[in-house]
Amino acid sequence: MRLRRRFFDRTCYTSTMQLSFLFFGNKPDEKFQLCSQMGIGHAIAKLAPELTGDLPPWDYDSFARSKAVYEEQGFELTGLEGDQMDMTRIKLGLPGREQDVDLYCRMLENMGRLNVNLICYNFMYTGWYRTHKAIRERGGALVSGFSYEAALKEPDNKYAPVSESQVWDNYHWFIEQVMPVAERSGVKMALHPDDPPISPVNGIGRILTSADAIRRALSFSDSPSHGLTFCQGTYTTMNEDVRSLIHEFGSSKKIFFVHIRDVVGTPTKFRETFHDNGPTNMFDMMKAYKEVGFDGPLRSDHVPTMAGENNEHAGYEMKGSLFGIGYIKGLLDALDGEKTPAPSHDQTYVENLF
Repeated sequence: MRLRRRFFDRTCYTSTMQLSFLFFGNKPDEKFQLCSQMGIGHAIAKLAPELTGDLPPWDYDSFARSKAVYEEQGFELTGLEGDQMDMTRIKLGLPGREQDVDLYCRMLENMGRLNVNLICYNFMYTGWYRTHKAIRERGGALVSGFSYEAALKEPDNKYAPVSESQVWDNYHWFIEQVMPVAERSGVKMALHPDDPPISPVNGIGRILTSADAIRRALSFSDSPSHGLTFCQGTYTTMNEDVRSLIHEFGSSKKIFFVHIRDVVGTPTKFRETFHDNGPTNMFDMMKAYKEVGFDGPLRSDHVPTMAGENNEHAGYEMKGSLFGIGYIKGLLDALDGEKTPAPSHDQTYVENLF
């Protein structure tokens, strides 16, 4: 007799935060099984065509197929993360951006139809960026890092120069186009800050590099769909008062999604760490999220590459992810005082244990 999974489900916490994992694509592999074994019930996914071999999520049928894969594997597809389509013309204000934003709005509508109600998005053309990807951390684990001095020696991007003022104009235009559609569709758009929080990078301006910049971005719309991915490590890199920002943005219900990681350094030179080996009091941060009533998804982010891994996907190898998941589960349990007790089982269940 096959045991029903719910008897061992430890994904529910009285804190109501939803421990999640970022999957790239829609092809079940060992990560799916490991996350299930670790008690992860919520999936965040990047479903760009280069990862799925299918059309982007602006195509309803493609999106529905991906959602079905996650459900078949026992996960709720809670949200999307990252660029699900080519965002170049939107982020740089190039001809053709109107057609692209129409597709983006179609994706938001599909999200509403499929009850996938969160998208973590960014406005970095060059994406999250590191000059170093194999810095030795505790026990020889490998982490990424950034040196602005090294970055300035690299060639400019082919679209450079692009000023911060241009990027602000492009972002404002984007918000005006998409936010009404997101609100009608019941989708929360969670803005991720720029990582690294410094400008320019490769000749392209970055705008979301401080708490004040985030406040300016939030001022562009008062929609309840306009909020944040609170990437704790990026705000730490900014040298901001992270706990204070959790209270500021969380009290106004603008934190939709949380990334948990830690860093050592400044915006011009920093490196990542294990979750328990940086300057942040992680348990104190968790208490702050609970104090403001945060009940959305959160996930471990940018983990070390550990023994036996090839560092091909720096920041996203699985052994470090398992460490991060376990560490966060421990924080959540400590936050709640005790785990939600497992349900009691009748004699029939006990007799069929194996």
